Amino acid sequence: MLRREEIRIRDPFIYTDFENKCYYMYGTTDLVDDCVDARNTFSVYRSHDLESFEEPKVIFDGEKCGFWADQDFWAPELHKFNGKYYLFGSCKAENKHRATHIFVCNKPDGEFVPLTEEPITPSDWECLDGTFWVENGKPYIVFSHEWTQIGDGEIWAMELSNDLKKAASEPFMLFKASDNPNVSELNGHRGAYVTDGPFLYNEDEKLKMMWSSFYQGRYLVLDAWSDSLNGKWQHGGSRFDFDGGHAMIFNTLDRKRMISLHSPNTANLERAFFYRF
Repeated sequence: MLRREEIRIRDPFIYTDFENKCYYMYGTTDLVDDCVDARNTFSVYRSHDLESFEEPKVIFDGEKCGFWADQDFWAPELHKFNGKYYLFGSCKAENKHRATHIFVCNKPDGEFVPLTEEPITPSDWECLDGTFWVENGKPYIVFSHEWTQIGDGEIWAMELSNDLKKAASEPFMLFKASDNPNVSELNGHRGAYVTDGPFLYNEDEKLKMMWSSFYQGRYLVLDAWSDSLNGKWQHGGSRFDFDGGHAMIFNTLDRKRMISLHSPNTANLERAFFYRF
């Protein structure tokens, strides 16, 4: 078994399996030493208490199936929809745009396969951190249009077909990173503002989002809220006062609501942390 503090992971995403009384932790795990680059596998850690974890299990290996991407397998999320388990993960290859691809399996820790040959995000955009949301019975992907291509990073949404295999609408923008006054330029990159890790939830009759960016060099968790995906988004400040982010919300086996994130945002030191919400 591995202790939580022994596991280097970025973007930790927790799926609580109430039927089998355990947790699955996904995230950027195939990390290269001394940087945030990653190789080409997705893995999962299984736990019963969020402190001790079984050895990681590879659930997708890009080399084994001739997958289009071969690097930077980042930030996978698990979502159950219509009886199947879908993994939304970011990946990249030389001379190809970074994208979110959707993978499917019949169990949370099984062998996932690509749902389609091509990624789901727009083919000529640099995209990452796709997440899943259902609004008025319709499935959507919500994702980041990356600062590396456009400077001021953006959060976009796009309706999907019911089998999640194709777009059912044109993408539409929710907001830009610079719309939040608590965001500053990425250090060393003039005019660059980051949008990372959107995660959606309902609270107080509002649609709310956690997402991450930078303020004066510190990685942080920010809040936004609206009446709907296509509504007017408002913005709040940093949720924590330390260097950490790419957060999501989950319920523990005893129904306590928690936030999962990685901290610090420093290569080799990143660890998963869980906080009451």
